[in-house]
Amino acid sequence: MIEKLKKELETLKNPEKAAILKRFFKTGKDQYGEGDIFLGIQVPVLRKTVRKYFSMSVNDILKVLKSGIHEERMVALFLLVHKFEEGDEGIKQIIYKEYLKNTKYINNWDLVDLSAEKIVGEYLFNKSKEPLYDLAESEMLWERRIAILSTYNFIKKGYCDETIKISEMLLKDSHDLIHKAVGWMLREAGKRCCEEVLLSFLDKYCKFMPRTMLRYAIEKLSPDLKIKYLNGNF
Repeated sequence: MIEKLKKELETLKNPEKAAILKRFFKTGKDQYGEGDIFLGIQVPVLRKTVRKYFSMSVNDILKVLKSGIHEERMVALFLLVHKFEEGDEGIKQIIYKEYLKNTKYINNWDLVDLSAEKIVGEYLFNKSKEPLYDLAESEMLWERRIAILSTYNFIKKGYCDETIKISEMLLKDSHDLIHKAVGWMLREAGKRCCEEVLLSFLDKYCKFMPRTMLRYAIEKLSPDLKIKYLNGNF
């Protein structure tokens, strides 16, 4: 089934789109996606294609996840999410553990964003959150992004304590992709949980937040509040 999947994806490739995606996902030397290979297949097409492979075993899916081709890794993550959502507690635990063992293959922001909250966040919702704090301290960019994006699961259920704590941990992170992710989760915490939680965070940290993080965080606030925090007027 692995070869069948790879062959089908090969028939769907679009070299012109692939060239665009290589630039968009920063695959040049010393960029965060250095060396990644794209087939140029759009996400809706991948989502449609993946339905044919829902019966693939977790072991085979993990083999696909280790592919050097971006779209193949994305399909593997779609399949893992499906297996996780449909599986019993034993399957969920296996997928959660294998996901964290294979973070080096979940190595771009789109791959993290489509999977972290649905696997790591969902698995840890009623468990200790300590693994998230370990991820937030990782030297690996993608593990730090997994840490904050996993909290999106909690936000959607009305809880934002972990979002705030991990945002504090990542406040001085040097990478723009973390600035964006933290700002996004802070914005969602304010929108879905309690705006006062967001405002309290901003009152304390806005003068120290990277500008990108701040702009993402305040996106849904009133114009007056946006001006207040952008100007640091307290």
